[in-house]
Amino acid sequence: MAASPHVDIAVPVRAKLSALWATLMFCYIYGDYFGLYVPGKLSGMIEGAGPIGPVSQGTLVITAVLLAVPGLMVFLSLVLPVAICRWSNIVLAAFYIAVMVLTMPGAWNFYLLLGVIEIGLGLLTLWYAWSWPRQASTQTGVES
Repeated sequence: MAASPHVDIAVPVRAKLSALWATLMFCYIYGDYFGLYVPGKLSGMIEGAGPIGPVSQGTLVITAVLLAVPGLMVFLSLVLPVAICRWSNIVLAAFYIAVMVLTMPGAWNFYLLLGVIEIGLGLLTLWYAWSWPRQASTQTGVES
């Protein structure tokens, strides 16, 4: 096969992490939107049933935080100092994978599909953050 005439520019880890969080947010938005079509969902919302229990200011703040953090990670993955960025991506990706695993049982098929995609995105986030390239040490000649 002939070599491609196109230049393939390496994508920095920060850009990959940011894109993964942005993609995760799209899956969240679609999941929540499609969830509105589940029979009884809207009537339950009108009656005060929320995503994590009866609707209250507290439960909506918790829900807002759960949804805001991945959105913030789109930006923070690009600007945080490398050590903080790496560990925040590892910890938060693991946390959101756990959230998906805990919320998937008994869900409709569309939610299961999006959940599997979200878990995959989380695993990629973990992998890219965990395997973040290290600088070679100039004193010892080995990677640190």
